[in-house]
Amino acid sequence: MPAAELDAIDMKILTLMQRDASLTTAELAEKVGISQSPCWRRIQRLHDDGYIKGQVVIVDREKLGFHMQIFAQVKMARLSDEERQTFFRGVENIPEILECYTVFGEMDILLKVVAPDVKWYQEFIFSSLMKLPGVQDIRSIVTLSEAKHTTAVPLKPRQFQ
Repeated sequence: MPAAELDAIDMKILTLMQRDASLTTAELAEKVGISQSPCWRRIQRLHDDGYIKGQVVIVDREKLGFHMQIFAQVKMARLSDEERQTFFRGVENIPEILECYTVFGEMDILLKVVAPDVKWYQEFIFSSLMKLPGVQDIRSIVTLSEAKHTTAVPLKPRQFQ
């Protein structure tokens, strides 16, 4: 069902769960104004319908020693389907790569990478990224600070005048 078919209670459940997935069904039910059993059924339906893809804990990367966040723009050579799959499996198996996107433009891939420091990242480029199939060039954007970070997705597109 499209987001337009979600009712106000579904939207409130999703909003609350995006803020704090550790809320119990009883806590969610109280906050949205319904009893626990219907709330549980709604949550199950939201899971079954694919609105809720999973529930995770968000850890503090800085406390774990990853003080840098880098966006690596990767230029790729033309690859066969098999080589492309090998590249993406390689990316999937590198835990410091948090996100990977194919993009239009001069570069082909955008990676979000966490690193403890610049020296480590330099070694990472040569020992990991450059060894992936098809990688021709890497341009890195090192972030200085994080102005906004959220995992919450807007529940419907805003309307503009």
